[in-house]
Amino acid sequence: MFWVLLLLSAWAVAGLACLRLCLAAVRAAAVDPHAVGREHALTLYEAAFLSGGPRRVADLTLVSMARQRRLLLAHTGWATVVDPCGRDEMERSVIGAIGPEGQSRIAPVRSAAATADAVRGLADRLVGAGLAVPDGAPGVAAGVRRVRFAAVAVCALGACALALPLPVDQPRLLIALWFALPLTLTLGCLAITRMEVHPYSRWASPAGQRLISALVRHADGTADDRAYLTSVAVRGVHAIGEPDLRAAFAHREDYAEEHWERRA
Repeated sequence: MFWVLLLLSAWAVAGLACLRLCLAAVRAAAVDPHAVGREHALTLYEAAFLSGGPRRVADLTLVSMARQRRLLLAHTGWATVVDPCGRDEMERSVIGAIGPEGQSRIAPVRSAAATADAVRGLADRLVGAGLAVPDGAPGVAAGVRRVRFAAVAVCALGACALALPLPVDQPRLLIALWFALPLTLTLGCLAITRMEVHPYSRWASPAGQRLISALVRHADGTADDRAYLTSVAVRGVHAIGEPDLRAAFAHREDYAEEHWERRA
C-alpha cells in the first residue's frame, strides 16, 4: 500500500499549488485595472519594466542612448561613452556603470544598471501605483509555474507508484486512474487560468498589462523614434532592427559564460 502514500503526496502537491494560484488570481481580480491606471500614462522606462523587469530598462536605456549617438555599442559587445552627460537618472546609471574610463563590456553594464537606485525607485513607484507586482508577492505567473511543476510531480509520483510491485488484486489501471484525478485538477486549473487571466506577467499587474496594450496600440502604425523604442521596451532587444546594434547585445550571454568559467 505504499502507492497510497504517493497518491496522498500527489494530492497535497496538486492541491496546494492550485490553491495558491487561485488565491493569486482572486487578488489580481480584486483590483479594477481600469480604475487603477485611468490617470497614468506610461513612460518608456515604465513600459520596459512592466514588460521585462529591471534588465529590460537597462536594455532600453542603452538602445536609446545609442540611437542618439551619445553611446557607441559595438558589435563586439563593448559600450563606449560619447556624451558623458546623462539626461535622466537611468542614463546616469548606465554611464556610471561603464566607469570613468568610458568603455566597458555591455554585460556588466547591463547588470549594474539593472540594480541601480533609479530602477529600484521606478519599481517602487509602479508598485505603489498598482501597476507592478510587488517583489516576492505570489503573483499569477509564479502560481502558474507552481501548478506546472505540480503536474510534472504528479506524473512522476504516478510513475513511481506503477513501478512498485503490487498485489494481484490491485490492477495498475485503477492506480493510474487514481493518479489521473490530481493531474486533471492541475491541468484544469491551468486551462481555466489561461482562459480567464492570460496573459499573465511576472512584472505587470492586470492594470499594468492594460496600459502596456494601450501603449502598443498607440505606437502601431507610426514610424517615429518613440514607436521604435516602444517596441524595444515591450518586446526586448529582439525588436532591434539594426544588425550591428542587435549583434552588440548578442555578446551578453557569451560574456556571462566566460566570466563564470574564469571564476571557476
